[in-house]
Amino acid sequence: MDAGEIDYAPCRYGKSRIAFRGPKKTLDDAYVAFIGGTETYGKFVPMPFVNQVEAETGTECVNLGCVNAGIDAFLAEPSVLDVAQHADATVIQIMGAQNMSNRYYKVHPRRNDRFIGASQMMQLVFNEVDFSEFHFTRHMLQTLLTRAPERYAMVREELRMAWSARMKLLLNTIGGRVVLLWVAEHSPDDEAATTELGRDPLFIDRGMLDELRPLVDEIVEVVVTPEEAEEAFEEMVCSEMEQVAAKQMLGPKVHEQTAKALSRVLQELV
Repeated sequence: MDAGEIDYAPCRYGKSRIAFRGPKKTLDDAYVAFIGGTETYGKFVPMPFVNQVEAETGTECVNLGCVNAGIDAFLAEPSVLDVAQHADATVIQIMGAQNMSNRYYKVHPRRNDRFIGASQMMQLVFNEVDFSEFHFTRHMLQTLLTRAPERYAMVREELRMAWSARMKLLLNTIGGRVVLLWVAEHSPDDEAATTELGRDPLFIDRGMLDELRPLVDEIVEVVVTPEEAEEAFEEMVCSEMEQVAAKQMLGPKVHEQTAKALSRVLQELV
């Protein structure tokens, strides 16, 4: 760190177009691959849970986290899938369903939170909405929820179905030993939190996780209280301009909890 900033040492694996958090690993020895979004990347966190798991287990851990990523970012990167396929085990963070292309709208292939455009179906269903004003998926969904809650529910259900299908494809593509990681401020059993436009992972509930259980070795759940999330912010490293964004993320203390939970499972699995 220098002048209050974190050196993320960005690196790429193979021909991947996504830059991941470094330092880059050689992949010569046994390793565990970690796929996920902002929490896996460890934005504003000096020692993300991936690094802590490596220190705890003694096994090399490869951070393939990508800020604001959805499942699409990884399915579109053969180099990343190859890294995961050759890992002794892969940990996949449960990411929200909003950042994926689907029958209603298209997202950026790498920056999955970026809204590219609405399909003809979307424009017909929401003919009163000007989709050219949106740049991010969450902003677009919030507008639909406010203006047309009943029709918005159709989009939410499409996202749920697309997420389940895409996750099964990702799991079948990677194969091998896989651990799913749920880390959030709510439980997958919390019906209100899994249907509203709250915090990630958006729209994912217990039933959707249960569908994936036969395809994975373990599901690790880390549910954070609001108090723990607030305390976590105090140890984050960010500039004054980044504080608003940082407060929406899970900080170092949550990463410690996550690392402990994952290390126990991985030590038995690998």
